[in-house]
Amino acid sequence: MNRTNQSTIIKEAINSYLDKGVTDKQDIYTKVVDQLGVPRPTVRRVARDLRTELLQKIQILQSDMPKVNTTSEEDE
Repeated sequence: MNRTNQSTIIKEAINSYLDKGVTDKQDIYTKVVDQLGVPRPTVRRVARDLRTELLQKIQILQSDMPKVNTTSEEDE
């Protein structure tokens, strides 16, 4: 299994456990390791990559939000 394919499978497994309501990070790692038989450091690396990707997507989506005007009329 090549690295890209393995990362995709691990990301899908992580997302699957998150969708099922598992909230403990260590529990997710353990379940993915048991399910896929991959080393724990690999799962942690892929989880880090997944977090980075999700944070980048969140930042993109937040960039379209209108800016809130923080000055009040009293300040003017």
